[in-house]
Amino acid sequence: MEGQAGDADRGDSRVRGADALTPEALEELRRRIVAAVRRSCPTRLAAEMEDIVQTILARLILAPRTREGNPAFSSMYLAKAAYGATVDELRRLGRRREDSLEALATSDSMAAPDAGPERVAASAEIARGIRECLAGLARPRRLAVTLYIQGCTVPEAAGLLRWSLKKTENLVYRGLADLRRCLATKGLQP
Repeated sequence: MEGQAGDADRGDSRVRGADALTPEALEELRRRIVAAVRRSCPTRLAAEMEDIVQTILARLILAPRTREGNPAFSSMYLAKAAYGATVDELRRLGRRREDSLEALATSDSMAAPDAGPERVAASAEIARGIRECLAGLARPRRLAVTLYIQGCTVPEAAGLLRWSLKKTENLVYRGLADLRRCLATKGLQP
């Protein structure tokens, strides 16, 4: 314990692993992670910066428990961790779709901009029918079909839902068949 305090007193640029973290050392580690994230994070991710810091901190605290020895978190290690977490966040944001199905279905954007009132009303009726029929599907089919309707390919939906490709294909195929049957009972043709 004294050796660790001596390292901190000498201004050592490394912080010891999670087993040796005192509250003061944890705060110092957090401060250094914040600094590393500020250096690697683009300004458009400023709102997500605290999430990135928390992700890195959790990874660093949990990681030593799975390894032998007492790893040190050098400045280079923290910089690499900040860069990796920032890239992960950019990828996550790139995959996320901002428009929800409900928002699209309730807006007038479902019909063509030059459509007449009958066409707009028919489009709204079909959208309402799709929402009602989707609500009646079993949850796995509803999730798979909703992603498919929103424009995800089957492999993308499988990745987002963390399901196998075959399972997702089956759920989309069967869910779309159920959706068509339900719409037909309502007298709607998609």
